[in-house]
Amino acid sequence: MNRLLFLLSAICLSLLFSSCGGDDYVPKPKAYIRMDMPPKDYVLYDTAALPFTFERPSEAIVNWKQNDARTKYFDLVYPQYKGIINLTYKHFRTLDDLNSLIDTASRMLALHHSQSTGEKELNLSDPDGRVYATIVKVGGKNAGSTYQFWLTDSTEHFLRGALFLNYTPNNDSLAPVIDYLQKDIDQIVETLRWRD
Repeated sequence: MNRLLFLLSAICLSLLFSSCGGDDYVPKPKAYIRMDMPPKDYVLYDTAALPFTFERPSEAIVNWKQNDARTKYFDLVYPQYKGIINLTYKHFRTLDDLNSLIDTASRMLALHHSQSTGEKELNLSDPDGRVYATIVKVGGKNAGSTYQFWLTDSTEHFLRGALFLNYTPNNDSLAPVIDYLQKDIDQIVETLRWRD
């Protein structure tokens, strides 16, 4: 009996030790879906409804919203990326009106501060074309709007825009789409021309 118990113990121990070691299995790292972006193609957007023209991406759909004589609301919609560049044009009459519009744009930008890790602001001016622009890149993995911008001629026209993606914010994984759409915002800013 002692001998059987010893033999059984030896077999169990040898099985236990021989099963240890070998391949180490680790979970696969988290990965994101690769998104291939098409080459950029822009077309001039020129409509009598707006007092300006600009080049828009040909892949974006223009979606008009409620409008009145002094305010125009429209979106550039990217269904394939679930993205929207939301645009609002306002006509103003006084410098106080302009300051109020800039203040409102700044307050709307501040709504994203709780999820932001910082902002980079770029001011551009083209005095010959009467285009003055501010572009703000909102940093942070969970920021709801990563780019916001406004343009004015400083006398009567004001255009505000913001980039939104219809995803749960995780801007690390959305970086290729955000970078791709940022180029469209840059194109809008660079090609915007006020009508005389």
